[in-house]
Parts: sequence; structure tokens; C-alpha cells
Amino acid sequence: MHGKAFFAIIAMMLNTKQKSKIIEKHRSHATDSGSAEIQIAILSEEIRRLALHLKKHAKDNHSRRGLLGMVARRRKLLDYLARTNARKYNNLVKKLGLKK
Repeated sequence: MHGKAFFAIIAMMLNTKQKSKIIEKHRSHATDSGSAEIQIAILSEEIRRLALHLKKHAKDNHSRRGLLGMVARRRKLLDYLARTNARKYNNLVKKLGLKK
């Protein structure tokens, strides 16, 4: 992958500052950096960005496959959170504006 396509993919990914903001917003305690809530929030932002990219570049099937993988990973994490802590699940779904 060279040229414009490579830099377009890099631009779609979240940088460290953006991930830090998401972590700050969704952490449950001071050292929380990888809980299910944070992983779901980061995946949701990446999914949103990739969906915008795919609206502009409809034939980018490699990115579409990556998007489907992210959606599946987020769904598994949401199912886990719903099983283990329904209150946190409901709060997160409402906060992120996801469908149940």
C-alpha cells in the first residue's frame, strides 16, 4: 500500500491524543485503561470514522472487511457487558447513542 491510500488509512485511525480523550471520558477509576466500556467507546469512534470513509469510497472492500470485524468485536464486548453488568451496559449504550 503506497501513496494516498496509505495516508488515507492512517488518517482514519485514532491517534494517541484522541484515544486518551476517550479513555478519560469513559474510565471508571483512575487506572482504568482497557475495560470493556473503554474498548467499546474506542471501537465505536473507529467504526464511525471508517463508515464516513466508506461513504466516500464505496468500493474500498478491504476497509469494509475491517469495519465488519470491528463491528463484530464491539458486539461481542457489548454482549459481555450486558451479561456481566446491565447497568453499565445501559449507561454506555445511551452515552454512545447505540441501538440495543
